[in-house]
Amino acid sequence: MGRVTHLVSPVGAATGARPPAAAPRARGALRHVAPALLVYAGIRALGVAVLFAWAAVAGKDAHQLLSARWDSLWYSRIAEDGYGYTLHLAGGKVHSDLAFFPLLPGLERLLSSAFPLSAADAGLVVSALASLLAAWAVFLIGDRCHGRRAGIALAALWAALPVGIVQSMAYSESLFTALAAWSLYCVLTGRWVWAGSLAVLAGLTRPVGAAVVAAVWLTAAALVWRGRRRPDGRMLLGVVLAPLGWLAYVAWVGVRTGSPAGYLDVQGGWGNGFDGGVAFGRFVAERLTGPAWPAGVGLLLGVALVLWLYAAGIRRGQPLPLAVYGGTVLLLALTAKGYFGSKPRLMMPAFPLLLPLAAAVARLRTVRAVLTVAPVILVSAVYGAFWLHGSGPP
Repeated sequence: MGRVTHLVSPVGAATGARPPAAAPRARGALRHVAPALLVYAGIRALGVAVLFAWAAVAGKDAHQLLSARWDSLWYSRIAEDGYGYTLHLAGGKVHSDLAFFPLLPGLERLLSSAFPLSAADAGLVVSALASLLAAWAVFLIGDRCHGRRAGIALAALWAALPVGIVQSMAYSESLFTALAAWSLYCVLTGRWVWAGSLAVLAGLTRPVGAAVVAAVWLTAAALVWRGRRRPDGRMLLGVVLAPLGWLAYVAWVGVRTGSPAGYLDVQGGWGNGFDGGVAFGRFVAERLTGPAWPAGVGLLLGVALVLWLYAAGIRRGQPLPLAVYGGTVLLLALTAKGYFGSKPRLMMPAFPLLLPLAAAVARLRTVRAVLTVAPVILVSAVYGAFWLHGSGPP
């Protein structure tokens, strides 16, 4: 049985031994994570290769599909011109670029001003680097919870999600997942100031940055409540820092729009918001009662699967930070209204949901593990190409 961590562990106890030099320690860390990064990069490279092959047959530009599609166009526009663009649509919908958090376009602007890159290409660079950093942290968390093989499996499964191609697009999911995963790892290892600082950046990347804040806060509260940790200065500083990024942007939008609820109003203009899942339930019901009933059944099975994975993680003693973070991401995705085809993408940062599957794969012999995961990888690569050549998820 894979090993399960405690709520959090101390960074390390004093042993009297001199710590290893920085360079050998870094080389050891890289050797430890290298298989996971190679597996992750290989899976994503296959997905991109299938996309380019499909695009060549379809007569489309794969580079444009990755860098200038849907939300990536909004990020590039913000990077080039700043905030202030609004699109008025029929039916009274108003799409404002204030719906998009600032860290990704800020990094695109920084890179495109320092190097001969367009904002869109800068977004691809950020996404590529961030996805590797995310895979690194995902591996470390899987390794800590269930061992090294589970860490590699977790990175592989996250890369092979049906909408894993988004990790290779000029989108904010890879950047957010990297910041969230490293923040969670810092919570698990007791690095509270780092955890809070990374939560600040996650809160400047996507609205779901609130899930990282919840993980930091509730874990700290649980440790203090159970008497396992006295609230020292570093813990308090991390707790105070954690929400500042998210709060700062929401407050700035409120000032810019002249309303304390300005960000909610902006989301409302996009048809987004939270209604406890009523709109999503109605969406599923319409498919179940119409000619597209197989799609409705598929949606129900998909929701049942992610709920089962979350429950399985809890039963296996998943550490509190991961349970809070994964549950919050899942809750926000399932209770949001708006464009329902984006829900798989919204749940993509919830990598802790994959821990039970990763632990199961890790218990298999290597050949059987590869044969088990390989079909998932191939289906993900083909589905990603199919998805980007259409108008969105079917």
